[in-house]
Amino acid sequence: MQAGVIDYGGGNIRSLVKALEALGAAPAMVTSPETLAPVDVLFFPGQGAFGDCMKKLERLGLSDPLRDWVREDRPFFGICIGYQLLFEQSEESPGCRGLGVLEGRVKRLPSRDLKIPHMGWNSAELREPETTPWQGLGSEPYFYFVHSYHPVPADRTLVAAETDYDGRFASAVQRGGLVATQFHPEKSQKAGLRLLENFLQTHASPAPSKSRP
Repeated sequence: MQAGVIDYGGGNIRSLVKALEALGAAPAMVTSPETLAPVDVLFFPGQGAFGDCMKKLERLGLSDPLRDWVREDRPFFGICIGYQLLFEQSEESPGCRGLGVLEGRVKRLPSRDLKIPHMGWNSAELREPETTPWQGLGSEPYFYFVHSYHPVPADRTLVAAETDYDGRFASAVQRGGLVATQFHPEKSQKAGLRLLENFLQTHASPAPSKSRP
């Protein structure tokens, strides 16, 4: 199994690379459709503005291959902006189209009583804590957040976890081989490493051998 990490030239990806290396994976940097081809499990991390990140993906020729990857239900883990870009549009960058593989839009966090950006540790209430890749984390693990915007999925059945920050928002979604989180598992110590390890192990399982006639 070859893990890949999308490197679009922005955001902080080094912490994810280190976390994957600590788990025994040797991730390859994905910077073009050609470097995506050998990858089996794909991670999309990073920080930055929705519109700027989308433009960088398009310049690298990665936007359409990423859409195809998700639509084919290949193993994908999106983190922070790698979560937000899965949706159709964002209040952060009006007029900019996202990858659009999930229906919904990205909205700014409410700024009634709490500071924006939402930065630091917070809990994620898991909807199905005993299912893959959430097993072993308990029902409400704590993760590290840094963000001012959050996706609002049109299909609420995709929501895998919710977090309260002056209102509840979808802090993780899951569909088939896709998992995406607003929090940063690579910066979330034991709980984050366990989540990444669960995801890797799920997709590292060898395919069942075919019976001989």
